[in-house]
Amino acid sequence: MSTIATAFGIPEALKALGIKDTNLGTSTGSNWFANGDTLKSVSPVDGQLIGQVQVSTADDYERVMKTATEAYLSFRQIPAPKRGELVRQFGDKLREYKEPLGKLVSYEMGKSLQEGFGEVQEMIDICDFAVGLSRQLHGLTMHSERPGHRMYEQYHPLGVIGIISAFNFPVAVWAWNTALAWICGDVCVWKPSEKTPLCGIACQHIIAEVLRENNMPEGISCLINGDYTIGQLLSRDARIPLVSATGSTRMGKLVAQDVAARLGRSLLELGGNNAIIVTPNADIKMTIIGAVFGAVGTAGQRCTSTRRLIIHESVFDQVRDALVAAYGQLRIGNPLDQHNHVGPLIDTDAVAMYEKALADVVAQGGKILVEGGVLQGEGYESGCYVKPAIAEASNDFAIVQHETFAPVLYLIKYSGGLEEAIAIQNNVAQGLSSAIMTQNLREAELFLSQVGSDCGIANVNIGTSGAEIGGAFGGEKETGGGRESGSDAWKVYMRRQTNTINYTADLPLAQGIKFDL
Repeated sequence: MSTIATAFGIPEALKALGIKDTNLGTSTGSNWFANGDTLKSVSPVDGQLIGQVQVSTADDYERVMKTATEAYLSFRQIPAPKRGELVRQFGDKLREYKEPLGKLVSYEMGKSLQEGFGEVQEMIDICDFAVGLSRQLHGLTMHSERPGHRMYEQYHPLGVIGIISAFNFPVAVWAWNTALAWICGDVCVWKPSEKTPLCGIACQHIIAEVLRENNMPEGISCLINGDYTIGQLLSRDARIPLVSATGSTRMGKLVAQDVAARLGRSLLELGGNNAIIVTPNADIKMTIIGAVFGAVGTAGQRCTSTRRLIIHESVFDQVRDALVAAYGQLRIGNPLDQHNHVGPLIDTDAVAMYEKALADVVAQGGKILVEGGVLQGEGYESGCYVKPAIAEASNDFAIVQHETFAPVLYLIKYSGGLEEAIAIQNNVAQGLSSAIMTQNLREAELFLSQVGSDCGIANVNIGTSGAEIGGAFGGEKETGGGRESGSDAWKVYMRRQTNTINYTADLPLAQGIKFDL
């Protein structure tokens, strides 16, 4: 283990989470097995090997599905509040393991330690939300047009839920799905990102403790590891009624095609090309804080990261100069050191994508305002540390239309009214998160109206990232249209059933149809 890892207690964190140098990568609760090739987990923090995981084979997958399917048959019959108690205990375990799990998230993924702890807190928050929700899985009652009849609707569990998660939130998005799926009576099979497999193993160890302590079936929570071919097993399996997939738009389209081909359901959380509109009425100080965190937090690797700043010409120079000054204060380095603002990108492939984006924006006519580049030397041995960059650009540039998963921020000037800025914001293929900075009530309300932002998330006087679990999370267009986490997103994990009861001695037909015998 490297000096950095040792200094920040990573060996102790791994031990606390039950992770050894070599771990099997397939699990049904506490039962671990795998027969595939070895997958290495390398930290982008220092380029060091953290551990190895065995990839699941097709036979391993079948064993998982058999266990999960059997578990579902009994789990769905447990009352929802009792299932909520299971999730409550899981949340308590996460509180117990928050420090080691947060450290592992930071070290394996590369996000700041505060964000690592924050991600585990998101898991705890969704558990708390789900516990209360377990007593509120309500339907509706309707009046029948036929006398002596009662109509209502109710929700039933779906079955085995497949979850494919991305590296940038290696544990929280899984918890968003599982906490709700479990209280709904579903069981889950999870394929974490092949770039952060140890985070998945750690979470599986934690929930396995809860399952053992409650004498619950192992198959309630299952884990498989591997690349896209393992994800295809989930997507193409007719035994899985719902596949929840988080990642790139390209990946999501492939998953959607496979799931749709068998008439299954998919919950997709895909790319974002998020913008903040800055009007002449904006609080500039607040704008800079929201824009900088949105653009450089998690090294620009959030689906809600701020990619575009659409600024009115009257305040453009002021905002630009303030941003350039703020970027000059950023500290880039080891994310486990809480004095640093920006950690590494996930791997050297991401670095190459970042470098290409900067070259493309210049080639397409843009102007670099804050130079980017790959950092080298002591502390940057992994080759994954880059400088957050700012470029002045046009929204029509091909590279601006594309989501670059890195800390590259494009400044775009507008000169007309707010309608022009909204049109620029909406003129991309993605539709996840958006924001406006203004102290004008009319501007705020227009932005939130039916002719305003076309994104699933629209904020006023906060940035594009940092969603709370109480609201439904997701976006439109090439973001996939899915909704996770709060509000009534729980309904995605259940099937709706309409019931009509006739408590008379007659059998009248609807719409007044007569059928006499």
